[in-house]
Amino acid sequence: MSKEKYGVEKEYSDNGFWDKVITFAKIAGREVIEKALWLYFAAQNPQTPAWAKTVIYGALGYFIFPVDAIPDLAPMVGYADDLGVLAAAVATIALYITGDVKALAAKKLKDWFGE
Repeated sequence: MSKEKYGVEKEYSDNGFWDKVITFAKIAGREVIEKALWLYFAAQNPQTPAWAKTVIYGALGYFIFPVDAIPDLAPMVGYADDLGVLAAAVATIALYITGDVKALAAKKLKDWFGE
């Protein structure tokens, strides 16, 4: 099933995701970015079912959407709502966050944050 079928195309895009992650990786912190990467790479896996991808695209759409419940530019708490949404999505689709997904995310995290 495609993203378009679930109406999330406007809220989520690969470019929007990578733009937000690259721009705010250090500010958002490792934990927020790790969850976002797990979801992103799980969505890329053809084994992840459509219902799980819908959850993922909704959470990532919220993450990259510029209007949040708590503005992302607020020091220390700006990403608390994003983390909550991402963590809820991770818990919902945890079965599809495989070792391969975590390895891809870990590689990106190492590139951006170091050891």
